[in-house]
Amino acid sequence: MKPFEKCPFCGGELVEKEVEKLLRGGAHTALQKVRAEVCLRCGERLYSQETVRRFEEIKAKLRRQETAEFKPVGVSFEVV
Repeated sequence: MKPFEKCPFCGGELVEKEVEKLLRGGAHTALQKVRAEVCLRCGERLYSQETVRRFEEIKAKLRRQETAEFKPVGVSFEVV
């Protein structure tokens, strides 16, 4: 059973999707693909407790500069 049947912020419908989450720790950044419940109305993302714990572990490693297991993320900007 899901913790929420509807979005707790706007009441919209939630669907499970694979999303990308950008995590920052100190001067380092990691990009993780994870499953989340996403609101179709407002776009709010709801993560499982296990996923949030993993985010915190990754952020701590990034702060300690233990980045060998993570791929660097390149950021590019497009001028419109």
